[in-house]
Amino acid sequence: MTTLATTTAPGPALSPARVLHSEWHKLWTVRSTWIMLAASTVLTIAGGIAIGASYGSGQAADFALDPVQFLLFGTQFSQIILAVVGVLFIAGEYSTGMVRSTMVAVPRRVPVLWSKAGVVAGVVFTTTLATLVVTFTSGQLFLDGTDKELSLTDRGVLGTLLGSTAGLTALALVGLGLGALLRSVPGGITAYIGGVTVLPEVLRTFPYDVLDSAAKYFPGRATEGLMTLHDTPDYAATGPALLALTLWTVAILGTATVLLRRRDV
Repeated sequence: MTTLATTTAPGPALSPARVLHSEWHKLWTVRSTWIMLAASTVLTIAGGIAIGASYGSGQAADFALDPVQFLLFGTQFSQIILAVVGVLFIAGEYSTGMVRSTMVAVPRRVPVLWSKAGVVAGVVFTTTLATLVVTFTSGQLFLDGTDKELSLTDRGVLGTLLGSTAGLTALALVGLGLGALLRSVPGGITAYIGGVTVLPEVLRTFPYDVLDSAAKYFPGRATEGLMTLHDTPDYAATGPALLALTLWTVAILGTATVLLRRRDV
């Protein structure tokens, strides 16, 4: 009697590049991505033009905010919008159940999270940098002859815009990490608004210098500090602010990575 052995040919290896491509495709096929990025861009540019025009008309002659930061007023909205992009990108899969298919395709799981982080970082950084450059140059059209007149070639301006972009990108990654930790869109958004936006302001209301100093290193405040051309006591200096944002981002994504490997889908 002859025994026939059957073999199953292994499928193609799921390389990191394939996982990254898959996550890139997912991000752009979700309608909310386009809506959120468009909203962030429009609000930031509109805010810069509006405040530049107001200052140029003499209505804000005593406005003492940093010359770069005040044109980036619209990023107050972007800080939340871009974080929501991060939350939706992963928590949305849990809400629809699509995450099960994702984890079956990538059993090791961790590449999924870090591919999502790479895609979010690349898209948000590129989009935001272009937005901030347009916002700054558009706002400056109204500021000729004022004490806020600057150009991209002035010392520190481009670096401030790059730092601002890095900060907003970090906030999007924080949103992604919170979405992965909580596996819930409402939960991730609530945690971000409460922990990143509201908590630092609450800490500043207490009459203790240590709490006021600590608030400067929360992600939202650190990002605002990166938007200032000149160092100010209200914010952490550029180097410490970047370090704080990096540590927050790594800590949140790192915790999400550990839990992703240990928890059931």
